[in-house]
Amino acid sequence: MLTDGRLLYGADGEAWKVFDVRDGLGLKLAQRAGLKVGLLSGRQSRALETRAQEIGVDALIMGRADKGAAFRDFLAAHGTAAGRVGYLGDDLVDLPVLLACGLSFATADAVPDVRSRVHHVLTCRGGRAAAREMVEIVLRARGAWERLLADFLRAI
Repeated sequence: MLTDGRLLYGADGEAWKVFDVRDGLGLKLAQRAGLKVGLLSGRQSRALETRAQEIGVDALIMGRADKGAAFRDFLAAHGTAAGRVGYLGDDLVDLPVLLACGLSFATADAVPDVRSRVHHVLTCRGGRAAAREMVEIVLRARGAWERLLADFLRAI
């Protein structure tokens, strides 16, 4: 969840979104550790498309209200199994993916029916570094976090 779920519309009718830079760095760190990063949104969004390009995500799927079908299409297109995918969600539309993937996460502010069905409920709210928290958990469990952290601890 790279946003807090709120929609703010400009005078031109374009939806504006706010992103936390910590999420972006977290996703880049996941890639640096060898993981593939994808974003799945039920809505079309130029803001999300721009952010995805800035981060350099490996897959961006937008405008797919049926996230379960979008996930199946993603798996087929990338030749991978659902069990090899980690996913972060916050609402009922995310349940088909959360229940199918190998490692599921919910934001702290996810609806109760999502929080009760995932492997891990995060302490961060959507749009407030939840994706970063998820990445850190995964990278620590894989033993990759300390190596990545060392890059930032090197003295000049």
